[in-house]
Amino acid sequence: MAEKRRKLSKEEIAARVREAGERARAEAEARREAAHSAALPRELGGPKGPEPTRYGDWERKGITSDF
Repeated sequence: MAEKRRKLSKEEIAARVREAGERARAEAEARREAAHSAALPRELGGPKGPEPTRYGDWERKGITSDF
């Protein structure tokens, strides 16, 4: 059967929000560390500068190719 929930005080709500924020901050830091450690190796013989197909193919006179 359904139990009645008691109403939380403002202090209890603030404590729960603070705890959730701390957990989210810790998770975000862990994701940043994982992304930083998984850096890709440099491409050999690739285009100089930004990837033309990602940042606009006009950087290579409008020509794109698939290798």
